[in-house]
Amino acid sequence: MGFWETLTHAVFLQNALVAGILASLGCGIVGSFVVVKRIGFLAGGIAHTVLGGMGIAYYLDKNPFAGALVAALLAALLIGWVSLRWREREDTLISALWSMGMAVGMIFISQTPGYNVDLMSYLFGNILMVSREKLYLMAAVDGVIVLTVMLFYKQFLALSFDEEFARLRGVPVTFFYLLLLCMVALTVVLLIQVVGLILVIALLVLPAAIAGQYMGSLAGMMLLAVILGSVFTSTGLVISYEPDLPAGSTIVLVTGAAYLLSTLGTGLRQRWRVRRQIQTR
Repeated sequence: MGFWETLTHAVFLQNALVAGILASLGCGIVGSFVVVKRIGFLAGGIAHTVLGGMGIAYYLDKNPFAGALVAALLAALLIGWVSLRWREREDTLISALWSMGMAVGMIFISQTPGYNVDLMSYLFGNILMVSREKLYLMAAVDGVIVLTVMLFYKQFLALSFDEEFARLRGVPVTFFYLLLLCMVALTVVLLIQVVGLILVIALLVLPAAIAGQYMGSLAGMMLLAVILGSVFTSTGLVISYEPDLPAGSTIVLVTGAAYLLSTLGTGLRQRWRVRRQIQTR
């Protein structure tokens, strides 16, 4: 039975499609800030530190989603503080936190009775196993992200493009920088449901990077990134279903291929424009 036929009656597939769209909303908005601010490495540090919280929650027989959320927010504040205080050693310190978070997670996972059947879906993604309850949690996280950006859009805009100008205008840069990293943390937790911890950065950054090639405003970039993310997750689901491929990995491959094609097309278009300008002279 094909994807579209199954979609009409299979609840798990309907949930997967909705989960992809909900994740795309968060990653389209926050990913645009990550791309413009160029903090992809910090986002990667937050994402991989999350495994520590998930491992501890799993060991204590608690919800790994809650563990991921707490760990992501703590990691965002810690990494933000490191970034603000020790910029010259930022990459080394974040790499250490990244590695330690992964190590703590693996230690607790290894000591958990029953071990790793469910946790592997968090590492590598299993969008087909997203429950209705998790959809409600994802929608709530999206709501927090959207509301925060709506309330403080001007401050985030100033922070993303020119920190010094934002300071001169009286914007509390440190507060909004840490708040932005907390939103990155929330988005990471959203994306773990779709593509897993290992592949989070691709879906967080690439749709926004593609949108940035075509949009001249941050708001337009966010809107296009959300649309692209929804298209990529849905396309990945459709492609992976019948051959029984890992959905998260397929989604990332589709997203990566789209980014490479878009970048190649943009480069060729710019070359053509330059040649045309030279010829007209």
